[in-house]
Amino acid sequence: MNRNILLYFIIAYGFTWLFWIPEALANRGMLPPGPITDFILSPNNPAAWGPFIAAFILTYINTGRNGVLKLLRRGIDTNFNKIWWIPTFLLFPVICGGALLIAKLLGESIPELAWISNPLIIITTFFTILFTGGPLQEEFGWRGYALPRLQTRFNALTSSIILGILWSLWHLPYFYIGSESGYQYLWGHLISAVIISIIMTWLYNNTGGSILVALLTHNLFNVSNILFPALETQMGSLFYLVFMFISVILVVVIWKPKRLVRGT
Repeated sequence: MNRNILLYFIIAYGFTWLFWIPEALANRGMLPPGPITDFILSPNNPAAWGPFIAAFILTYINTGRNGVLKLLRRGIDTNFNKIWWIPTFLLFPVICGGALLIAKLLGESIPELAWISNPLIIITTFFTILFTGGPLQEEFGWRGYALPRLQTRFNALTSSIILGILWSLWHLPYFYIGSESGYQYLWGHLISAVIISIIMTWLYNNTGGSILVALLTHNLFNVSNILFPALETQMGSLFYLVFMFISVILVVVIWKPKRLVRGT
C-alpha cells in the first residue's frame, strides 16, 4: 500500500479518534467538567470530519488547488449513465422496507412509522443525515480518496473488503459513546460495513467514480434504516440480512470481482 493511502488512514483515524475517545470518556464521567468537555459533548464535535479532512489535506499536498477543486466537483458530477440512479435511490429503501413489510405480514408488531402521517419527516431526515449524519463527512474520504488508490493495488472486491473493515474500525470509539454501546456491536457493524462497501464500490465504479452517488447511497442507507426500522424486529432483522447478502452475492457474481463492472 503506497505512502499516500497509509497517510490517509493515519490522518482520518487520528483526527476522529482525537475527539471521539474523549467523548466516550466524557460520557462515562471520566473527564472533569469544563468548557473542553462541554465542547466534546456538543453537536459541534468535529470527530466525524476525519475522512473529509484527510482527503483534502493530502489532495492539496499532492495536486494543489486544482486537485481540491476536482475532488469537490466529483461531489456534484452527474455525468454517468442515468440508469444508476435507480439502485442508488431504491436499493436500500427496498431492502429495509421489504424486510419490515415481511415482518408485518408475518404478524410481528412493528414500530410506529411517524412519516406516514407526516411525509415532511422524510425530507428533513434525508437532508439532516446527508449533511450531519456521516455521508458528507466521510465519502469524500472513503470513496473519493481511499477507494481509487486501493484499486490501483487490489481488485475491486478485495479493495471493498479492506475499506469496509477499516471503515468499520474507524467507528470503534463511537461504539463506547452512549449507554448501550460496546463491543457487542462491532461484529454486526463490521459485516454490515463490508457488505455496504462492496455495493458502494459497485455503484462508484459503474458511475465513473461519482462521489455524489457515494454520498447519496451512504445517505439512503442511513435514512432507510431510520424510516424502515426492520432491525428493531426479529423477523425484519433476519430478512434484512438475507436481502443484504443476496444483493452483494448478485453484484459479485454478475459484475465480477475484478472491477465490479460488466465486461471486465
